[in-house]
Parts: sequence; C-alpha cells; structure tokens
Amino acid sequence: MKKLLAILLTLCLMLPVAALAADAPVNVYALMGPTGIGMVKLMNDNDGTYDFKLVSAPDEVVAAIASGNADIAAVPTNLAATLYQKLSGGVQLVALNTLGVLHILDKTGEINEIGDLAGKTLYASGQGAIPEYALNYILAANGLTDSVTVEYKAEHAELATLAASGEVDVCMLPEPNVTAVLMQNSDFRIALDVTALYDEAAAAAGAEGTTMSMGCVIVRREWAEANPDKLAAFLTAYEESVGFVNSDVEAAAQMVEEQGIMPKAAVAAKAIPNCHIVFIAGEEMKTMIEPFFEVLCNANPGAVGGALPAEDFYYMAQ
Repeated sequence: MKKLLAILLTLCLMLPVAALAADAPVNVYALMGPTGIGMVKLMNDNDGTYDFKLVSAPDEVVAAIASGNADIAAVPTNLAATLYQKLSGGVQLVALNTLGVLHILDKTGEINEIGDLAGKTLYASGQGAIPEYALNYILAANGLTDSVTVEYKAEHAELATLAASGEVDVCMLPEPNVTAVLMQNSDFRIALDVTALYDEAAAAAGAEGTTMSMGCVIVRREWAEANPDKLAAFLTAYEESVGFVNSDVEAAAQMVEEQGIMPKAAVAAKAIPNCHIVFIAGEEMKTMIEPFFEVLCNANPGAVGGALPAEDFYYMAQ
C-alpha cells in the first residue's frame, strides 16, 4: 500500500508539469523588417498561444534555434539553408513568406527596362549576399555583365542616405529603404522590380515558375515532430495573417508599427505593396525555391551553408 501511495503521489506531482508543458506557448522569432510583416495579424490577435520575439540581427535567431529557445522563426531563405547544414538537418523550411524586396531606383528618367542599365553605374548594397548574387544572375542573363558597373556600399542605410541626398543617380535597395528614399527625395522613382527581373531571367533559362524568395519560415525539426497539430494551427493562422496584410494594407501598417516590426506606419503602408508578402508551402514552395538555392550555391556555396539542402529540408504536411 505504501508503494502504491508513493507511485500515486509521484504521478500527481508530475501531472502539473506535463500540463504546463502541453500548454506552454509556441516560441516564435522574427526579424524586424519585411520578413516579419506577414505575421503581424497573428501577433496582434495573439491570445497567449504564441510567445513572439522580434530581433534585429539574424545571429539572434541562429542562437535561439540552436539552443532550442525558438520553435518557429521567420528568417532569410539563405540563412534557413545554412542553418539546415550547421544543425545537421535540425531545421525544416515550412513556408516562403517574402519574395524579393529589391528594387532599382532611378532619378535620371532613363531607366525603363533592364537594357537601359548598359553603360551606367549602378550603386548597390548587400555584397556577398542575396542582392549581389541575384543581380549578377540577372545581368548575366541579359548579357550586361561587362557593360554595367556595380559599385557596392557596405550597408543598405548608407546607400539610402546617399540616394536621399541626391549623391547617386541609380541604385538597388531593399524595402523599407526604397520607401525611405522615395519619401525623402521626390526625384527618384521605382524603375525596375528586381523580383520580376529575376523571374524573367529564370524563365529564359528554362526554369519558369521559380522565383527569388528572400524570406521564409522555418521550424525546429524536433519540435515539429513532437507538435504536428500546433505547427498546422500556426501555419493556418499565418496564412490568414498574410491574407490580411495584403488585403488591408493601412490596417496592417498600423499593426506593423504597434508590434515594432517597423518604426513608422506611414513607411510600412508604402513599403508593404513592394515587399511581395506571400504564404507558399508544400510542393509549390519546394519547386519555387530549390532552383534559387542552386543559383546561390553556384555563386558561392557558403551562401547556403556549403551545399544544397537535402529533400528532408522541405517540410511537407501529412
């Protein structure tokens, strides 16, 4: 009887712990800026199901995933591939959430198509990362590699400041820097959408239907395997949040400011339409992003962690 009572007491003590574990919020990390915009309605309506953390640097997300503190995270696509390699398959890609956010701005009035860049100096940022590799791919596809001079600045903010002050004529920047420049210098206009240029270049190379995706959602594999229902519920809510962002930009922009994803609703409202916020999962996700990883790997294997992700990188809901 004493042994039975001891077992029952132990079970009773364990039950609250198990209940707490079952009810623990899902830990979701996101970067400030376009990558985090798609989940803003989910953040706004959160009833405690999720513990959202916004961070300013990718390194913070890497540490959170590696330590097990993050269950789900919105990150750059090449970081997702790199984490997959570094953590020996410990993360999976569950959705694309942002296509390209790069645009070419022009204040000369002369740039209307990609061929107009011939003989020009294009100022850019993001050397050694997706912006450089995507731009090189586009220029090569259009026979412009030797006729366009690309001058890189160290930071997006540095180039945006130069453009806003009128010190450069043609530049490639990501959102929300694009909107910041347009709001400060009315001489500039968006001349070219780099996402569209990439898609055209890919189609010309026989890879129609693929795209440049710069943001995605990843999940820690161990957590996903233990919590398939929670992951499914998150993805459903996330998809609904993306739909809201694209259908009610003004309301979404206000939430973006309130949640701290971007500092100003006015900037967010102008930037959101240029950010290509999406929710793409399953086979379509894999079909669209896999060739882009190949482009990055061919340009610099280190950009995707040294090698292309294997099949198990792509999460397929059962």
